[in-house]
Amino acid sequence: MGADDAVLGGVLARLLARSRAHGPAELPGLVREAARGLGADGAWILLADVQQRHLVPLPGTGDGEIDVEGTLGGRAYRLQCAQFSTGPPPVGWYPLVDGVERIGVLRIEGGPRDEDMTARYEALASLVALLAVSKSTYSDVMVEVGRRQPMSLQAELLWAFLPPRTIGTRDVTSSAVLEPAYDVGGDAFDHSVAHGRLHVSVFDAMGHDLASGGASSVALAACRSTRRAGGGPADIVRAIDRTLARWIPDRLLTAVVADLDTATGELSWVNCGHPPPLLVRDRRVVSDALLRRAELPLGLGFHESGPQPVHHARLQPGDRLLLHTDGVTEARSASGELFGERRLADTLVQHMAGGEPAPEALRQLIHALVTHQDHQLRDDATILLAEWHPHRPGQ
Repeated sequence: MGADDAVLGGVLARLLARSRAHGPAELPGLVREAARGLGADGAWILLADVQQRHLVPLPGTGDGEIDVEGTLGGRAYRLQCAQFSTGPPPVGWYPLVDGVERIGVLRIEGGPRDEDMTARYEALASLVALLAVSKSTYSDVMVEVGRRQPMSLQAELLWAFLPPRTIGTRDVTSSAVLEPAYDVGGDAFDHSVAHGRLHVSVFDAMGHDLASGGASSVALAACRSTRRAGGGPADIVRAIDRTLARWIPDRLLTAVVADLDTATGELSWVNCGHPPPLLVRDRRVVSDALLRRAELPLGLGFHESGPQPVHHARLQPGDRLLLHTDGVTEARSASGELFGERRLADTLVQHMAGGEPAPEALRQLIHALVTHQDHQLRDDATILLAEWHPHRPGQ
């Protein structure tokens, strides 16, 4: 190990050790000290807000928030790639990524700027991301930074149950967005990778109140409980149907529940009264590729007995699976024009064609939807995009 690597290891080790005894409010100071230990003049942590429109500094950093659009910091966040300005003083913006989930950026000011130094700052940013996520699980400081207005009670309930927006491995990636972020009623999504399979599901509960949020939260719990016990899509559907019928009667819920074998590309899914999944291949939507008969919505008790119709399809490497709720395609402009499936597909393909990663393409898509409705959403809108990109030996 060279002298510079030893310095980096010592700085990161001290930051990790000291962070254990300090809360989120002290993290900015610890990170600034670590950056100075690497030769920088200072460092600032900025986290993305719930709607991914702004990057907001943690309390005590001194700097103001910046826009995700039109700034170097925002570009680092959007493209997950470090960005630099020559100054004075020179500034580097390093993405904060937890696994494949974007959470913000680290702004580092001053200090030497070469390839080796950039790699050390990137290592610092990786550790900062892990520390920020870890501390957000037991403190409201990180959560409050990402909010620009109060959450409704049903939105607070749903966000407590939702997984990270983006998950993935070298074989598969899944990313989702949800609006209206502060007042979502009955939409929800779930995704998980385990035992060589990607699970994805999207739910849409009837209504837009606390009972709707409760129905979707119960569906998420029943989905995870059944999945973690070894159940597949048909078992999950039965569990949700039985649970809703017993504990939240008179609340219906539509859903697509799907599993993808990440080794073979075999897709299995059940559709209960929901818009059909879309298959995106070679930057275009393959018309009706996944169109199958939809079963009745959940909550009626219809699915409790008898075999469930599980549909199957074989994906090709690079294929993307798009799930959405009807609040996306049925969104209307002030003049009454529907957003529609065609616009949904075209907008997504346009951003993917520009080389944007899936989380960024979805961020742009949901903002286009909100703009289409003049920022007045009349229904929840959820979009989930899963991509199968199997790893090949030697890659």
